[in-house]
Amino acid sequence: MGDPRVDHFRTQAAACDTLGSPLYAALIDRLADDLESGGPTHEVLVGYEHDSGPSALALRLMGAVHRLVLEGEAPDLAACYPSVGGDADADAAWLALRDLLARDRDRLLPLLDQAPQTNEVGRSAALLGGLLHIAREYRLPIWLHEIGASAGLNLRADHYRYVTGGADWGPEDSPVVLEDAWHGSPPPTDAKLDIVDRAGSDLAPIDPGRRDGRLRLLSYVWPDQTTRLARLRGALEISDRVPVTVRREDALSTVRRLALAPACVTVLWHSVMWQYLPRAERHAIDERLDALGSAATKRSVLARLTLEPQRRTPDAEHEFLVGLQCWPGERRILGVAAPHGVPTTWE
Repeated sequence: MGDPRVDHFRTQAAACDTLGSPLYAALIDRLADDLESGGPTHEVLVGYEHDSGPSALALRLMGAVHRLVLEGEAPDLAACYPSVGGDADADAAWLALRDLLARDRDRLLPLLDQAPQTNEVGRSAALLGGLLHIAREYRLPIWLHEIGASAGLNLRADHYRYVTGGADWGPEDSPVVLEDAWHGSPPPTDAKLDIVDRAGSDLAPIDPGRRDGRLRLLSYVWPDQTTRLARLRGALEISDRVPVTVRREDALSTVRRLALAPACVTVLWHSVMWQYLPRAERHAIDERLDALGSAATKRSVLARLTLEPQRRTPDAEHEFLVGLQCWPGERRILGVAAPHGVPTTWE
């Protein structure tokens, strides 16, 4: 019986290719070959024989390697990584990567146990657009809460610039510019958006104000996706001047603490995290929101805004749907987004 990690690596390589990272697609595919043949990849991953699939082992390994590149500890590989000015030569990168794995297992292992967290800023295109729909509909201040918030970068979504070629929104001098952010009928850019408070929670929150936190976030962005890296670096700059509290707390505990606010919309949002929660926790969160929503009124509103991979029907393929449920009100689909958020197509 073959090593299931090899299949996981090949699946991840194909996903990277589909999502626009030819460098990672090539490197992870070669890692699969090396793992199968008992090369340095196999030696680094001793002890991780049953660690594949949902644990994102391939991306954890590549994130650990990228961290060394960003810290200046892997100059030969850095010459091939566009994130630090390299040329994206996959053949040269593989030779340097294989040497690194053979030489630096002890430095990689402590990093390998960290779960990937990119806090993908592009997903603000979907979340901010949904927030504009809420602002137009209710014309009330917003109390914003996020579960699975990571470093809280998307909680600063109103400080980013969204460029659409006709319905641009956000500060013109923002260091985060989401080009081609919205397709279809754009969100109501004339809505008055008043966020009076914002806070998040995460099982393992990252402090964007610390060097270690910044390096961790950057290390999990694929190094040949320079637009994503630029967005992240801009968001880290904004985080220095826009404070946000992210509690170390599980999602259910956060939702249990939620309360309605008078003359406000209490908004809970989350993006690409729901699938990682245990089924029982998801069910308990849904029940708590329904119970809280039963006390909501048109002047004290509860809203749940989501960007999650879902099926519209049981037989349909997964899409990254922008969903909005308001209490009082009905659940509806506002649009569909690319996996990293840009573009979001509104319906």
